[in-house]
Parts: sequence; structure tokens; C-alpha cells
Amino acid sequence: MRVTGAALALIAATYGLVRLAFGLVLPDAQRDLGFDDALGGAISSGGSGLYVVAALVGFVAAARAPRAAVIAASASAALGAAGMAMAPDVVVFAAAAVLGSAGAGLASPAVVAVLKSHPATRGDARAQTIANSGTGPGLVLAGALALVLLPEWRVAWAIAAVCSALAGVAVVALSRGISTAGDRMPLPPRSWFARHVRPLTAALLFGAGSAAVWTFGRTQLVDAGLDETLSVVAWIGLGAGGASVALTARLLATWGPRRAWAITVVLAAGATVALPLTASGIVGAVVVAAVFGWAYTAATGALIAWTTDLDAERVAAGTALLFVTLVLGQGVGAAVLGLLVTGVGGWAAFAVGAGVCAAAAVFAGRRGARRPVAV
Repeated sequence: MRVTGAALALIAATYGLVRLAFGLVLPDAQRDLGFDDALGGAISSGGSGLYVVAALVGFVAAARAPRAAVIAASASAALGAAGMAMAPDVVVFAAAAVLGSAGAGLASPAVVAVLKSHPATRGDARAQTIANSGTGPGLVLAGALALVLLPEWRVAWAIAAVCSALAGVAVVALSRGISTAGDRMPLPPRSWFARHVRPLTAALLFGAGSAAVWTFGRTQLVDAGLDETLSVVAWIGLGAGGASVALTARLLATWGPRRAWAITVVLAAGATVALPLTASGIVGAVVVAAVFGWAYTAATGALIAWTTDLDAERVAAGTALLFVTLVLGQGVGAAVLGLLVTGVGGWAAFAVGAGVCAAAAVFAGRRGARRPVAV
């Protein structure tokens, strides 16, 4: 369990503490560095773009050099977080935020490759599931740090940098002796891509709509009147909702991938449009945030099951492609929704985001074979 725990820590740091924590500290960074929601959305969009590039590079390189991919993931997340902590102006802050997102893009394929190659975890599907569940605990930890440290957001980023570096060192140290030259990963045939048109379109739409909460969720709660400290508690609820998906794995498995996808993205849409309306009370904000966290995480699991249903032999390639498309959608959504928040207001922008999320449910189409939904 040591290498699995270290891998979980790397995912928690690169995703929960660095990439997805951007929206958590956004209101405080905006106040200190003086930039609006449109620029905040553009920065988030840039981070998503580099995440996509890093994930594609990691997909190709991690199988051949898994420990090098871990080092690259850890270093980019740590350097990005450290750069945000020390940024004297918004230009440096933006560049560091974009760099930090690359760490998450590299971390996922690196962790998969390390656990696949390590003698203690080779062939153990539970190890992969445990490691890749790190996003939820990472979000909870990010919220807990913010609860203690904000408005000193720079200190939170400094801690995130240290955690990213230490997690990377731990994975590298515990993975000595694994194969450093894996198999090449040939591109799937054209027919494989044709079968994935529907889930790819669905992932792109859901990514775009979910950017409302991930990028502007806390900002919107604060702007609507919720106390800043309580808005952090809502973010912790979001992370807890994501972590709770493991408790509902059996229910999700009975639904099958397409039905699970449709239900979870509709729930995420409902939570998105409801979140700005919960600023009058912390209980409602926490509940809605937790619903979104659960629905988003369960939906990503449904994507894995969906590509498995289409081609079980290429599930790694399908998962990588769908997740890259999801984050690409988040990048587009963050930029567009940032302009909408600035131009027409937060609730209207969140309503648009919710509509895009709901539209992603249409592409589930007919229900296929009932394969277990990954968590």
C-alpha cells in the first residue's frame, strides 16, 4: 500500500491542491492582484489547454519512462504553485497557474504507468482505483487549508508546492526497480474513434458546463453574499461529495454507463444552476456543492465505463482521450463563462453552464450493456 498511497498523494496534490484549487482562492487573488472574472476565466482556460497538452505527452511518454513522468508531474505542479505563491503581479500569477495545471495532466498517466509496472501493484485494479480517487481528498485538504489560512492565499499555494514535491519524491523513491521502458502505444484504428463520437461530444459539453462551478463557484457564493469563511466550507463539501462516490459504487454499477452518465450530468446541471441561489445559508450551499462533487466524480467514472463498453481492450486509450476532451471543454467553458459573469452576471452565466451540462445527457443515447462504473 505504500506506493499506492504515494500515488494517491500525488493525484491529491496535483489535482486537488493545485489545478482545481484555483477557483477556491480566486476571489482573494483577484482582490490582491486586481483582475476581473473575465481574466480569471482566461487564466483557467489557459491552464486547461496546457493540461490537455501535458496529458497527451504523458499518455505517450509515461509507459516508456514512468518515473520520469512522475518527476515532470511533481515538478510542474510544485513550480506552478510556488510561482503563484510568490507572484508580484497578475502576469506572473497567470503564467504560474497555467504551468501548475500541467502537473495534473502528467500525473494521471504517470500514476497508471507506475502502478502497472510495480511488482506490488501490477494487475491490481484496486490500486489504480485508490490512487485515482485522490482528487476528492485533495479538494477537502485544499478547503481545510483555505479555512485556516485565507485571506493569506499565498501561504496555501506554498504548502501546495511542498506537498506536490514531497508526493513526487515519495512515488519515485518507492518505485525503484520498475521497468523504465514500457510498450509503445499505437493509435487506435479510425473505426474506434468513430464509435467514440458520442461520448467525446458528451465529455466536451460536460466539461464546458462544469467550468462554472470549478472556476467561479466560490466567487459566485461570495459575490452573492455568503461569508467568505463559509464559502470555503462549501468547497470542502464539494470535495467530500466527490470522495463519497466510492460509497455508491454498487448503485452506479446497476445503472450501466449510459444511464449513469445521463443521471449524473443532469444532477450536476441542477446543482450548477442552484449554487448561486444558496448564498443565503451555509447548509444549502454545502448540500448543493456536495451534490455537484458527487455527480461530477461519478460522471467521470461513467465515462471510463462507457469507453470500456465500446472497447475493453483499449480502455486506457479511451479514458485518456475522454478525459483530455473533458478538460478541453473546461478550458473553453471557463473562458466563455468568465466573459458572461463579467457581462451579464453570475446567475445567468451559471444557468448557461447548467444548460450545457444538461445537454451532455442527450448523447448517452440508448442504454448499452451494464458494465461496472469505475470510481
